[in-house]
Amino acid sequence: MFDKSTWIRLPRNVVVGHGVLSETVDAISELHLHGVPLIVTSPTPNDVAGKRVVAQFEEEGIAVETVVIEEASFASVQHVIEIAREVDAGYLVGVGGGKAIDIAKMASDEIKRGFVSIPTAASHDGIVSGRGSVPEKDTRHSVAAEPPLAVVADTEILADAPWQLTTAGCADIISNYTAVKDWRLANRLQNVEYSGYSAALAEMTAEMLVDNAESIKPGLEESAWVVTKALVSSGVAMSIAGSSRPASGAEHLFSHQLDRIVPGAALHGHQVGVGSIITEYLHGGNWQGIRDALATIGAPTTADDLGIDGETVVEALTMAHEIRDRYTILGNGMNEAAAIEAVTATNVI
Repeated sequence: MFDKSTWIRLPRNVVVGHGVLSETVDAISELHLHGVPLIVTSPTPNDVAGKRVVAQFEEEGIAVETVVIEEASFASVQHVIEIAREVDAGYLVGVGGGKAIDIAKMASDEIKRGFVSIPTAASHDGIVSGRGSVPEKDTRHSVAAEPPLAVVADTEILADAPWQLTTAGCADIISNYTAVKDWRLANRLQNVEYSGYSAALAEMTAEMLVDNAESIKPGLEESAWVVTKALVSSGVAMSIAGSSRPASGAEHLFSHQLDRIVPGAALHGHQVGVGSIITEYLHGGNWQGIRDALATIGAPTTADDLGIDGETVVEALTMAHEIRDRYTILGNGMNEAAAIEAVTATNVI
Protein backbone atom coordinates (compact mmCIF):
# COMPACT_ATOMS: atom_id res chain seq x y z
CA MET A 1 0.00 0.00 0.00
CA PHE A 2 1.33 3.45 -0.94
CA ASP A 3 1.60 5.58 2.19
CA LYS A 4 4.26 8.12 1.28
CA SER A 5 3.62 11.77 2.14
CA THR A 6 5.52 15.01 2.47
CA TRP A 7 5.01 18.48 3.91
CA ILE A 8 6.83 21.25 2.07
CA ARG A 9 7.13 24.66 3.69
CA LEU A 10 8.13 27.49 1.36
CA PRO A 11 8.17 31.30 1.65
CA ARG A 12 4.88 32.83 0.52
CA ASN A 13 6.37 36.11 -0.67
CA VAL A 14 9.85 36.49 -2.16
CA VAL A 15 10.57 40.08 -3.14
CA VAL A 16 13.90 40.65 -4.90
CA GLY A 17 15.15 43.73 -6.72
CA HIS A 18 16.19 47.35 -6.64
CA GLY A 19 14.79 49.37 -3.75
CA VAL A 20 12.40 46.66 -2.57
CA LEU A 21 13.25 47.31 1.09
CA SER A 22 10.57 50.02 0.88
CA GLU A 23 8.02 47.26 0.16
CA THR A 24 8.70 45.38 3.39
CA VAL A 25 5.47 46.30 5.19
CA ASP A 26 3.42 45.55 2.07
CA ALA A 27 5.06 42.14 1.68
CA ILE A 28 4.36 41.32 5.33
CA SER A 29 0.80 42.67 5.38
CA GLU A 30 -0.20 40.10 2.74
CA LEU A 31 0.74 37.36 5.20
CA HIS A 32 -1.97 38.53 7.62
CA LEU A 33 0.39 38.33 10.59
CA HIS A 34 -0.76 39.87 13.84
CA GLY A 35 0.92 41.29 16.92
CA VAL A 36 4.05 43.32 17.53
CA PRO A 37 6.86 42.73 14.99
CA LEU A 38 10.26 42.16 16.63
CA ILE A 39 13.21 43.26 14.49
CA VAL A 40 16.28 41.07 15.13
CA THR A 41 19.44 42.63 13.77
CA SER A 42 23.09 43.41 14.49
CA PRO A 43 24.84 46.81 14.62
CA THR A 44 25.87 47.40 10.99
CA PRO A 45 22.76 45.84 9.35
CA ASN A 46 20.65 47.90 11.73
CA ASP A 47 22.19 51.09 10.34
CA VAL A 48 22.00 49.83 6.74
CA ALA A 49 18.42 48.55 6.77
CA GLY A 50 16.98 47.86 10.22
CA LYS A 51 16.17 51.46 11.11
CA ARG A 52 14.54 51.98 7.72
CA VAL A 53 12.30 48.95 8.29
CA VAL A 54 11.32 50.26 11.72
CA ALA A 55 10.44 53.64 10.17
CA GLN A 56 8.16 51.92 7.65
CA PHE A 57 6.20 50.17 10.39
CA GLU A 58 5.92 53.38 12.40
CA GLU A 59 4.67 55.32 9.35
CA GLU A 60 1.84 52.77 9.17
CA GLY A 61 1.07 53.28 12.86
CA ILE A 62 2.41 49.83 13.79
CA ALA A 63 4.28 49.55 17.09
CA VAL A 64 7.58 47.73 16.63
CA GLU A 65 10.37 46.46 18.89
CA THR A 66 14.06 45.97 18.03
CA VAL A 67 16.75 43.76 19.53
CA VAL A 68 20.36 44.24 18.40
CA ILE A 69 22.57 41.19 18.90
CA GLU A 70 26.35 41.31 18.97
CA GLU A 71 27.31 37.69 18.34
CA ALA A 72 25.94 34.45 16.94
CA SER A 73 25.45 32.07 19.85
CA PHE A 74 22.79 30.01 21.58
CA ALA A 75 22.86 32.64 24.33
CA SER A 76 21.82 35.23 21.72
CA VAL A 77 19.02 32.95 20.54
CA GLN A 78 17.79 32.62 24.13
CA HIS A 79 18.02 36.38 24.62
CA VAL A 80 15.85 37.00 21.54
CA ILE A 81 13.35 34.41 22.78
CA GLU A 82 13.11 36.21 26.13
CA ILE A 83 12.62 39.60 24.46
CA ALA A 84 9.99 38.18 22.10
CA ARG A 85 8.02 36.76 25.02
CA GLU A 86 8.43 39.94 27.03
CA VAL A 87 6.97 42.16 24.27
CA ASP A 88 4.51 39.43 23.16
CA ALA A 89 5.90 39.53 19.61
CA GLY A 90 3.55 38.34 16.89
CA TYR A 91 6.39 37.57 14.51
CA LEU A 92 10.12 38.14 14.07
CA VAL A 93 11.94 39.97 11.28
CA GLY A 94 15.60 39.08 10.79
CA VAL A 95 17.59 41.94 9.23
CA GLY A 96 21.23 41.27 8.43
CA GLY A 97 23.64 38.62 7.26
CA GLY A 98 23.84 35.06 8.49
CA LYS A 99 24.09 35.98 12.17
CA ALA A 100 20.88 37.96 12.63
CA ILE A 101 18.81 35.85 10.25
CA ASP A 102 19.85 32.51 11.77
CA ILE A 103 19.19 33.74 15.30
CA ALA A 104 15.79 35.19 14.37
CA LYS A 105 14.92 31.97 12.53
CA MET A 106 15.85 29.71 15.43
CA ALA A 107 14.14 31.92 18.01
CA SER A 108 10.92 32.11 16.00
CA ASP A 109 10.93 28.33 15.59
CA GLU A 110 11.25 27.86 19.35
CA ILE A 111 8.35 30.18 20.23
CA LYS A 112 6.22 29.11 17.22
CA ARG A 113 6.01 32.56 15.67
CA GLY A 114 6.35 33.54 12.02
CA PHE A 115 9.67 34.74 10.64
CA VAL A 116 10.55 37.17 7.83
CA SER A 117 14.03 37.33 6.28
CA ILE A 118 15.61 40.61 5.14
CA PRO A 119 19.22 39.90 4.09
CA THR A 120 21.78 42.69 3.88
CA ALA A 121 24.45 40.42 2.40
CA ALA A 122 24.17 37.55 -0.10
CA SER A 123 26.57 35.40 1.90
CA HIS A 124 24.76 32.04 2.18
CA ASP A 125 21.53 30.21 1.39
CA GLY A 126 20.35 30.49 5.00
CA ILE A 127 18.43 33.62 3.98
CA VAL A 128 15.60 31.33 2.81
CA SER A 129 16.36 27.83 4.09
CA GLY A 130 14.86 25.96 7.01
CA ARG A 131 18.13 25.57 8.88
CA GLY A 132 20.07 27.78 11.26
CA SER A 133 23.77 27.61 12.04
CA VAL A 134 25.28 28.77 15.33
CA PRO A 135 28.84 28.34 16.62
CA GLU A 136 29.46 26.99 20.11
CA LYS A 137 32.99 26.66 21.53
CA ASP A 138 35.01 24.68 18.98
CA THR A 139 32.16 23.56 16.76
CA ARG A 140 29.20 24.81 14.75
CA HIS A 141 25.69 23.44 15.13
CA SER A 142 23.27 23.21 12.21
CA VAL A 143 19.72 23.23 13.58
CA ALA A 144 16.42 22.57 11.81
CA ALA A 145 13.98 25.48 11.89
CA GLU A 146 11.05 26.86 9.93
CA PRO A 147 11.90 28.67 6.67
CA PRO A 148 10.83 32.33 6.44
CA LEU A 149 7.28 33.26 5.53
CA ALA A 150 8.65 36.04 3.34
CA VAL A 151 12.01 37.21 1.98
CA VAL A 152 12.72 40.82 1.06
CA ALA A 153 16.09 41.10 -0.70
CA ASP A 154 17.03 44.58 -1.86
CA THR A 155 19.73 44.22 -4.52
CA GLU A 156 20.84 47.83 -4.01
CA ILE A 157 21.79 46.97 -0.41
CA LEU A 158 23.22 43.56 -1.31
CA ALA A 159 25.43 45.02 -4.06
CA ASP A 160 26.88 47.45 -1.53
CA ALA A 161 27.82 44.71 0.97
CA PRO A 162 31.49 43.70 1.35
CA TRP A 163 32.45 41.76 -1.78
CA GLN A 164 33.95 38.87 0.17
CA LEU A 165 30.49 38.13 1.60
CA THR A 166 29.04 37.89 -1.90
CA THR A 167 31.83 35.60 -3.11
CA ALA A 168 31.19 33.42 -0.05
CA GLY A 169 27.53 33.15 -1.09
CA CYS A 170 28.60 32.21 -4.62
CA ALA A 171 30.95 29.50 -3.35
CA ASP A 172 28.22 28.14 -1.07
CA ILE A 173 25.94 27.74 -4.09
CA ILE A 174 28.60 26.26 -6.39
CA SER A 175 29.22 23.59 -3.75
CA ASN A 176 25.73 22.24 -4.53
CA TYR A 177 27.44 20.28 -7.32
CA THR A 178 29.27 18.04 -4.88
CA ALA A 179 26.51 18.02 -2.26
CA VAL A 180 24.13 16.45 -4.80
CA LYS A 181 26.76 13.90 -5.85
CA ASP A 182 27.17 12.88 -2.21
CA TRP A 183 23.39 12.66 -1.84
CA ARG A 184 23.08 10.34 -4.83
CA LEU A 185 25.93 8.22 -3.48
CA ALA A 186 24.23 7.96 -0.08
CA ASN A 187 21.00 6.95 -1.81
CA ARG A 188 22.74 4.17 -3.75
CA LEU A 189 24.88 2.83 -0.93
CA GLN A 190 22.83 3.59 2.20
CA ASN A 191 19.28 3.88 0.81
CA VAL A 192 19.08 7.49 2.03
CA GLU A 193 15.84 9.11 0.85
CA TYR A 194 16.47 11.09 -2.32
CA SER A 195 14.46 13.67 -4.24
CA GLY A 196 15.36 13.97 -7.90
CA TYR A 197 13.40 17.22 -8.19
CA SER A 198 15.18 19.05 -5.37
CA ALA A 199 18.54 17.63 -6.53
CA ALA A 200 17.94 18.93 -10.05
CA LEU A 201 16.97 22.35 -8.66
CA ALA A 202 20.14 22.49 -6.54
CA GLU A 203 22.31 21.54 -9.52
CA MET A 204 20.59 24.06 -11.77
CA THR A 205 21.26 26.72 -9.14
CA ALA A 206 24.98 25.92 -9.14
CA GLU A 207 25.03 26.00 -12.94
CA MET A 208 23.36 29.41 -12.85
CA LEU A 209 26.37 30.85 -11.04
CA VAL A 210 29.02 28.95 -13.01
CA ASP A 211 27.46 30.05 -16.31
CA ASN A 212 27.36 33.69 -15.11
CA ALA A 213 30.72 33.70 -13.31
CA GLU A 214 32.27 36.15 -15.79
CA SER A 215 29.53 38.71 -15.16
CA ILE A 216 29.54 38.52 -11.36
CA LYS A 217 31.59 41.53 -10.31
CA PRO A 218 31.85 43.85 -7.28
CA GLY A 219 29.39 46.71 -7.00
CA LEU A 220 27.12 45.52 -9.82
CA GLU A 221 23.50 45.30 -8.75
CA GLU A 222 22.79 42.78 -11.51
CA SER A 223 25.39 40.49 -9.92
CA ALA A 224 23.56 40.76 -6.61
CA TRP A 225 20.36 39.87 -8.48
CA VAL A 226 21.87 36.68 -9.95
CA VAL A 227 23.43 35.57 -6.67
CA THR A 228 20.31 36.25 -4.61
CA LYS A 229 18.06 34.32 -7.00
CA ALA A 230 20.50 31.42 -6.75
CA LEU A 231 20.49 31.54 -2.94
CA VAL A 232 16.68 31.55 -2.91
CA SER A 233 16.55 28.56 -5.28
CA SER A 234 19.01 26.64 -3.13
CA GLY A 235 16.95 27.30 -0.01
CA VAL A 236 13.81 26.16 -1.80
CA ALA A 237 15.57 22.94 -2.86
CA MET A 238 16.28 22.19 0.80
CA SER A 239 12.67 22.87 1.76
CA ILE A 240 11.44 20.49 -0.92
CA ALA A 241 13.89 17.81 0.23
CA GLY A 242 13.05 18.31 3.88
CA SER A 243 16.76 18.33 4.66
CA SER A 244 19.98 20.19 3.81
CA ARG A 245 21.13 17.32 1.57
CA PRO A 246 20.77 19.24 -1.75
CA ALA A 247 23.26 21.83 -0.52
CA SER A 248 25.40 20.11 2.10
CA GLY A 249 27.74 17.16 1.61
CA ALA A 250 31.36 16.34 2.34
CA GLU A 251 32.44 19.89 1.51
CA HIS A 252 30.29 21.17 4.39
CA LEU A 253 31.62 18.51 6.77
CA PHE A 254 35.11 19.68 5.81
CA SER A 255 34.18 23.29 6.54
CA HIS A 256 32.62 22.43 9.91
CA GLN A 257 35.77 20.51 10.87
CA LEU A 258 37.87 23.55 9.97
CA ASP A 259 35.62 25.57 12.29
CA ARG A 260 36.54 23.17 15.09
CA ILE A 261 40.27 23.33 14.45
CA VAL A 262 40.67 27.01 13.48
CA PRO A 263 37.41 28.80 14.35
CA GLY A 264 36.88 32.06 12.50
CA ALA A 265 39.82 31.58 10.15
CA ALA A 266 37.73 31.99 7.00
CA LEU A 267 34.13 32.51 5.89
CA HIS A 268 31.90 29.44 5.74
CA GLY A 269 31.15 29.83 2.04
CA HIS A 270 34.81 30.14 1.15
CA GLN A 271 35.66 27.01 3.12
CA VAL A 272 32.95 24.93 1.44
CA GLY A 273 34.10 26.23 -1.94
CA VAL A 274 37.60 24.87 -1.39
CA GLY A 275 36.08 21.72 0.10
CA SER A 276 34.01 21.31 -3.07
CA ILE A 277 37.13 21.32 -5.25
CA ILE A 278 38.56 18.45 -3.19
CA THR A 279 35.27 16.56 -3.04
CA GLU A 280 34.72 16.83 -6.79
CA TYR A 281 38.21 15.38 -7.28
CA LEU A 282 37.32 12.45 -5.01
CA HIS A 283 34.19 11.86 -7.08
CA GLY A 284 36.35 11.77 -10.22
CA GLY A 285 34.55 14.80 -11.63
CA ASN A 286 35.49 18.13 -13.18
CA TRP A 287 37.15 19.72 -10.16
CA GLN A 288 39.03 22.10 -12.47
CA GLY A 289 35.70 23.58 -13.59
CA ILE A 290 34.68 24.28 -9.99
CA ARG A 291 38.09 25.77 -9.22
CA ASP A 292 38.00 28.00 -12.31
CA ALA A 293 34.49 29.26 -11.54
CA LEU A 294 35.50 30.13 -7.97
CA ALA A 295 38.64 31.87 -9.19
CA THR A 296 36.70 33.87 -11.78
CA ILE A 297 34.33 35.14 -9.12
CA GLY A 298 37.22 35.94 -6.80
CA ALA A 299 36.58 33.25 -4.19
CA PRO A 300 39.44 31.28 -2.55
CA THR A 301 40.67 28.09 -4.23
CA THR A 302 43.65 27.22 -2.00
CA ALA A 303 44.55 26.85 1.66
CA ASP A 304 46.69 29.99 1.39
CA ASP A 305 43.69 31.92 0.06
CA LEU A 306 41.75 30.83 3.14
CA GLY A 307 44.61 31.82 5.43
CA ILE A 308 44.89 28.23 6.66
CA ASP A 309 48.02 26.07 6.56
CA GLY A 310 48.18 22.84 4.60
CA GLU A 311 48.55 20.62 7.66
CA THR A 312 45.27 21.94 9.03
CA VAL A 313 43.49 21.28 5.73
CA VAL A 314 44.74 17.68 5.72
CA GLU A 315 43.71 17.22 9.35
CA ALA A 316 40.22 18.59 8.65
CA LEU A 317 39.84 16.31 5.65
CA THR A 318 40.78 13.17 7.58
CA MET A 319 38.40 14.01 10.45
CA ALA A 320 35.47 15.59 8.56
CA HIS A 321 33.45 12.34 8.49
CA GLU A 322 33.14 12.55 12.30
CA ILE A 323 31.10 15.77 12.19
CA ARG A 324 27.69 14.17 11.74
CA ASP A 325 26.00 10.95 10.74
CA ARG A 326 25.77 11.81 7.04
CA TYR A 327 27.15 9.45 4.41
CA THR A 328 29.34 11.17 1.79
CA ILE A 329 32.25 10.36 -0.50
CA LEU A 330 34.40 10.47 2.64
CA GLY A 331 32.76 7.25 3.83
CA ASN A 332 34.26 6.20 7.14
CA GLY A 333 37.18 8.58 6.71
CA MET A 334 40.29 9.26 4.65
CA ASN A 335 43.76 8.36 5.80
CA GLU A 336 46.44 11.03 5.84
CA ALA A 337 48.23 9.82 2.71
CA ALA A 338 45.01 9.88 0.66
CA ALA A 339 44.15 13.35 1.98
CA ILE A 340 47.59 14.70 1.08
CA GLU A 341 47.29 13.22 -2.40
CA ALA A 342 43.88 14.84 -2.93
CA VAL A 343 44.84 18.34 -1.79
CA THR A 344 48.13 18.19 -3.70
CA ALA A 345 46.52 16.98 -6.94
CA THR A 346 43.97 19.82 -6.79
CA ASN A 347 46.62 22.42 -5.87
CA VAL A 348 44.76 23.27 -2.69
CA ILE A 349 48.14 23.11 -0.96
